[in-house]
Amino acid sequence: MAAVNPYLQVEGLTRRVGDRVLFDRISFGIAEGQRVGLIAKNGTGKTTLLNILSGKDIYDSGTITYRRDLRVGYLEQAPVYPDELTVMEACFWHGNDTTNLIREYETCMQTPGNPGLDELLDRMEHQKAWDYESRAKQILSKLKIYDFNQKIANLSGGQLKRVALANVLITEPDLLILDEPTNHLDLEMIEWLEDYLNHGHLSLLMVTHDRYFLDRVCSEIMELDNEQIYTYHGNYSYYLEKRQERIDATNAEIARANNLYRTELDWMRRMPCARGHKARYRQEAFYELEKVAKRRTAEQNVSLEVKSSYIGSKIFEAEYICKSFGPDKVILDNFYYNFSRYEKMGIVGNNGTGKSTFIKMLLGEVKPDSGRIVVGETVRFGYYSQDGLKFDEQMKVIDVVRNIAEYVDLGGGRHLSAMQFLQHFMFSPQAQQNYVYKLSGGERRRLYLCTVLMQNPNFLVLDEPTNDLDIVTLQILEEYLRNFKGCVIVVSHDRYFMDKVVDHLLVFRGQGDVRDFPGNYSQYREWLDAKKQQERSEQKKVAVEQKPIRNRPSSEQTRKRLTYKERQEMEALEKEVADLEAEKKRLEEALCSGTLSVEELTEYSKRLPVLNDELDEKSMRWLELSEVEG
Repeated sequence: MAAVNPYLQVEGLTRRVGDRVLFDRISFGIAEGQRVGLIAKNGTGKTTLLNILSGKDIYDSGTITYRRDLRVGYLEQAPVYPDELTVMEACFWHGNDTTNLIREYETCMQTPGNPGLDELLDRMEHQKAWDYESRAKQILSKLKIYDFNQKIANLSGGQLKRVALANVLITEPDLLILDEPTNHLDLEMIEWLEDYLNHGHLSLLMVTHDRYFLDRVCSEIMELDNEQIYTYHGNYSYYLEKRQERIDATNAEIARANNLYRTELDWMRRMPCARGHKARYRQEAFYELEKVAKRRTAEQNVSLEVKSSYIGSKIFEAEYICKSFGPDKVILDNFYYNFSRYEKMGIVGNNGTGKSTFIKMLLGEVKPDSGRIVVGETVRFGYYSQDGLKFDEQMKVIDVVRNIAEYVDLGGGRHLSAMQFLQHFMFSPQAQQNYVYKLSGGERRRLYLCTVLMQNPNFLVLDEPTNDLDIVTLQILEEYLRNFKGCVIVVSHDRYFMDKVVDHLLVFRGQGDVRDFPGNYSQYREWLDAKKQQERSEQKKVAVEQKPIRNRPSSEQTRKRLTYKERQEMEALEKEVADLEAEKKRLEEALCSGTLSVEELTEYSKRLPVLNDELDEKSMRWLELSEVEG
């Protein structure tokens, strides 16, 4: 796939890990303005490919060509910074063109004679390096990181991901490469990033499991499957439709090849040793046919059927729970909730509002300050932690599962061996013999999920289950949870996953304010948007009603004709209103641009409400005069 106006062109790229081929002679391009989502199953090389493109990994053969002077930003899946750095120092830590130029400038200023200063000044101006720190503070503030001197060691996983994201966005790259950008971000930050990417002029190559994010940001999907790249010119919904068409066509081709293969195999076996030219040609064609016939079908019909143990009518009851960490951080305040049988609850809220603490209290890992949690006798929890399971790196995948059970009860007298059960989780017999240290991050999470479900829980507690899982695994898990005969609590920032799985939401709003919403996440957002719109309308109505009486036209005034002076005033108001509206538009565009300094951002933010008041006042006066004129 050759790109028009290419930023990046990849030709014949191959990468092997031991005897395993991740991708074989793949070619693709990213052009200016393209927004490409990369999709593949866990362990097939998505992160490896992004690391190769960013220069952090090697490849066996092929060529990678970037346009000259192209600024590239790369957000790693698991960013790492030294613990002793502050937030602001971290923004200068990973070398990029701008930070390297700043260091070069500082070295020049400390050198007698300042050699090359004129050239450096031109480059600093060209790369906007002078306001790098103010841009860093501006973006960090938008990502709700306000303590620029806080140590990296004291940041949560979500805060660290936001610092790394700011680090990438500050440089204003032409091409942005993102590996799971929504992991550890709360819903508010995911929606902010979605809006930022949609309003920018970036070209984008991104790996993400968040299907709403993928659908709303990317206009092209690139799938890595069977060591090859397949491209779909549309969003995620379009990709699903066309991918199925490709799979059906591939399966039909394999079926035809198998029918012909049997005939040709019989001919090969009967063919005498002395072969002529035609026989040699047919023999070569036979080997090509054999490659097609032995290709595996592109889709596996995988489903999870794990029996859940019996669960009684009494599940758990949280009786007037209070929990806080110091006077400034309240998690729960006199919270009461009675969980119902077969209930499927989603928990949402910004990072730091207490979602994970609530889960740990339910499981008995954290004690409440007051109140109590009563859990039913038949409840068997299955807990999938955000932190994951610490595996023995030297164990084989099959041994990890066998340490828990040799057989898994599916109910109805059916059982699966550990090996068969792993195949339901897309671990082939060959992959089951791999050591844990060889697994990708997503494969580890899939193995962890397997160890949770095989213990036949009747109450599943899933804390960020979608992080690092591929879309295929998520679809299987969604289907399993919809049919699960037990209770489910899901803490997740994946909006698509929540919509598919949960019946209602527990919304953590901070400082002990917890609300129950009867619907899924999309319905909650629609309700929230409608509520905000209603509040704005009411505020506007109140503002109009509170206008001084002298500004309102009386019935006597409306019957009068405008004086010459009033007509002049009306014409002047038309021009003033137009100018104010133009200024308002400029301010709003500037505030959304992400290019303002902190000082400009403050100044513009103060000016906007004053401008709105002026506009309302002059518009109201113009309406008064127009009514008189009419």
